[in-house]
Amino acid sequence: MKKGRIIKLIGGLYTVIDNDLNRYQLKPLGIFRYQNEKPKVGDFVTFNADSILEVEARQNELVRPAIANVDQALIVQSAKEPDFSFTLLDRFLVLVNNSGIKPVIIVTKTDLLTDFEADTLKAHLDYYKTDYEVIFSSTISKENLEKIIAITSGKVNVLAGQTGAGKSSLLNSMDASLDLATDAISKALGRGKHTTRHVELIRFHHGWIADTPGFSKLEFHDISLEDLCGLYPDFLRVAERCRFKGCSHVHEPGCAVIENVKKHMIPNERYDNYLRFYEEIKAQKPKY
Repeated sequence: MKKGRIIKLIGGLYTVIDNDLNRYQLKPLGIFRYQNEKPKVGDFVTFNADSILEVEARQNELVRPAIANVDQALIVQSAKEPDFSFTLLDRFLVLVNNSGIKPVIIVTKTDLLTDFEADTLKAHLDYYKTDYEVIFSSTISKENLEKIIAITSGKVNVLAGQTGAGKSSLLNSMDASLDLATDAISKALGRGKHTTRHVELIRFHHGWIADTPGFSKLEFHDISLEDLCGLYPDFLRVAERCRFKGCSHVHEPGCAVIENVKKHMIPNERYDNYLRFYEEIKAQKPKY
């Protein structure tokens, strides 16, 4: 028996790499199906010449993309084409924070913005810099590409972001040998075409990076109403001043979060997104 890490999954066939960088094409034992367990890219496994035998306990995991044992998630959003969305950014942050993975915000296609548009977007994102690293980049001007290489080096990274944000183009610009498939924006739809078809860990500047399929649904099935506010670090900092313990920050009198929104210390749009996500989770059917 050997130990290794899953680095690719295509059509039920797993590619596992061992400590000597040898690669094996394997399928998991049938018992995994009966245990309702499916190995994920990023899993550390025990295997033999034919099969994956055992999956080690995970440090963390994401459901979509299906990947485990990640050091940080690069949340990639385009400044334009498609337009930047703070609702989508907050949704990604909630999901990544819930998985116990460090988020890094990367804004692509900054070369498409006018100076005024760039200044406005950067001003709005200044608020997020208290809790997250925010990097503005362009594959045309090469803005901050070396900085992204530095923060990904030696780590297992996953790219998460809207379809058409230029994730594959970003990777190609930092390492041309990757030659990942890219495609143009569908202007009629205002969104990108899916160019990445599977989850795969790729060697990248002394670490690993996962280029993952575009997202179609970002749902909060594993997040409770009680957990939601804890996934907002900026809310947590002031929540201790709320009048009531366990304040939902929705309607209670004496809520410090609501007071900070009124004082414009928390952006209205971020709080509105919180209320939107709160109602979305509240409307979910309970699991039994």
